[in-house]
Amino acid sequence: MNRREISRLQATKLRVLLKEVAVSNDFYREKLRGFGWEASVADESADLESLLGQLPLTTKQEVQESVESAGPYGRVLTYPVERYCRLHQTSGTTGRPLRWLDTPESWEWIIDCWGQIFRAVGVKESDRFFFPFSFGPFLGFWSAYEAAARRGHFVLPGGGLRTRARLNLLVENAANIVVCTPTYALNMATVARAAGIDLRASPVKLLIVAGEPGGNVAATKARLESEWGARCCDHSGMTEVGPYGVEALSEPGDLYVLEDEFIVEALVPGSEDTVADGECGELVITGLGRVGSPLLRYRTGDLVRWTKKPGAALPFGRLLGGVLGRLDEMFIVRGNNVYPSAIENVVRQFPEIDEYRIRVQDTGSLANLVIEIEPAQASGADAAGVGDDTDELVERVREATEKELLFRAEVRAVPAGTLPKFELKGKRIVRESHVV
Repeated sequence: MNRREISRLQATKLRVLLKEVAVSNDFYREKLRGFGWEASVADESADLESLLGQLPLTTKQEVQESVESAGPYGRVLTYPVERYCRLHQTSGTTGRPLRWLDTPESWEWIIDCWGQIFRAVGVKESDRFFFPFSFGPFLGFWSAYEAAARRGHFVLPGGGLRTRARLNLLVENAANIVVCTPTYALNMATVARAAGIDLRASPVKLLIVAGEPGGNVAATKARLESEWGARCCDHSGMTEVGPYGVEALSEPGDLYVLEDEFIVEALVPGSEDTVADGECGELVITGLGRVGSPLLRYRTGDLVRWTKKPGAALPFGRLLGGVLGRLDEMFIVRGNNVYPSAIENVVRQFPEIDEYRIRVQDTGSLANLVIEIEPAQASGADAAGVGDDTDELVERVREATEKELLFRAEVRAVPAGTLPKFELKGKRIVRESHVV
């Protein structure tokens, strides 16, 4: 498809969605009416630009307020609750968790989106999947698991096991595709190293990672591919939106958006103005097939560089460099806007570091940045986590951080085992107030 054909397809699907949602969905029926929306714009003559121009933006706060006023599932439902068969929940890392329901039809649409993702990363019929985590109410890996099973793949769940047992299960059953967060893939590599398990000699050929920007942070991707001896492909999705993006195996570095199922916009944060093609803005997304629990022009809070120019692998537009970070994770230190992914890109360049944490200390007049690093035991650190090698490592990290951020941050080494390890999304930012 070319751009004109993509836009025409999106407009057609959006019209179908609006005709259903505007009548049966309480949340959007009221929201559209309050915005002055007219059903006439959904007729066959309306193009995509006209349709979007007649639709209001949706914020997470609005959705959360609908839950508080009409809990436990809110009012973003198109059908009676008896029609729904699936419940999933957001992680709550950026506010109160949201519960999200799906009808059988919406769930099939999500499964079909994963089918496109599998094709983009080169999954073959003979591939064997391993899902090394405890299954909870989140959407992402449940849908990937079921999509792989539905397509006849060998699927191996790793819930209820410690990391060492999961590694043994992975090797014993010759799984060659691992689906998890970047954080846990690195954690598994650390445990494998300590246990004498050579992941590079394992059958694993591909890591499909999601849930964090790490999959497209250059140093993290390089570290993962080195530790596992496998390719690493990023994927992006949200519980309330669905699986919308994938990094093509043949074209690393960007995330293609499945534009036959999603409409993407990039807006100036805090504004309704569109940013120029390829410039940094807030991701705004509309899913076209989740009729039972839709989101129209949803402000995700994610920072992206969106371009409609297709790459070589797929005809769709791309998020250049993937998801760059979240608006609410940015902090200011000495007049500099700092995103956690920039620090991650520095720290992950050092294989001597197993884990790290960022402390942002607000003193009232300005913020201080402290980066805690946990050296790998092989780094030569003593039991207290302090030694000649560690002192030298701290200095190298400090210098690399200053070069990247253009100011000097405090770097501290902590004893091995001090920092928390994560099975799903890593929570590495601690905000502290020291106002006197």
